[in-house]
Amino acid sequence: MVEIEYKNTRVKLGPSDLVYEPAEDSFLLADAALGEAEPGMRILEIGAGSGFVSAVIRANVKGARVFATEINPHAARCAKENGVEVIRTDLFNGLKSGFRGVSFDLILFNPPYLPTSEDEKVPGWLNYAFDGGASGRETLDRFLEEVRDYLKPGGKVLVLISSITGLEAVKEKMMRSGFEVDVVGRKKVSFEELMVVRGKLI
Repeated sequence: MVEIEYKNTRVKLGPSDLVYEPAEDSFLLADAALGEAEPGMRILEIGAGSGFVSAVIRANVKGARVFATEINPHAARCAKENGVEVIRTDLFNGLKSGFRGVSFDLILFNPPYLPTSEDEKVPGWLNYAFDGGASGRETLDRFLEEVRDYLKPGGKVLVLISSITGLEAVKEKMMRSGFEVDVVGRKKVSFEELMVVRGKLI
């Protein structure tokens, strides 16, 4: 099995045709998360994939309680093998009963952010990692409509987007949802710029 090493963490990767392999977006989100995470925090990663970001936090932030969700069964299995406490579900769906009344200090999401037409879809479970719908924001919009219910007062979200996704549209939706918004990470990658957008509940 292939493994990668990053910031005191060794992460096993699943089959590349079934599980999204950590790439520049994953590293950028992990770095931003390390800048926000503090000992003792309750942290939730939505759509954890291989578990890379959650594993990096667990290895570097003592006392943080890290939980995750993931819709792809192959990726969820991979995350568990990397020591991540993961529930297989779509976004927050599986948390409603077991986590009712439990809130988080920090919630992370690297959503599928590529605008995707019907003929651009990837076969199988891996499509969930790429398919952002026609706007590139469909899954992110669903996330933003629910995330407040799972945050503590003053809690924060970190979302990874691309310049293709439309920064201003994302910021506007987050502000309408009651967040103070800023960009805390940027990386130019070929034809796009990756950004980590932080929202703090106000």
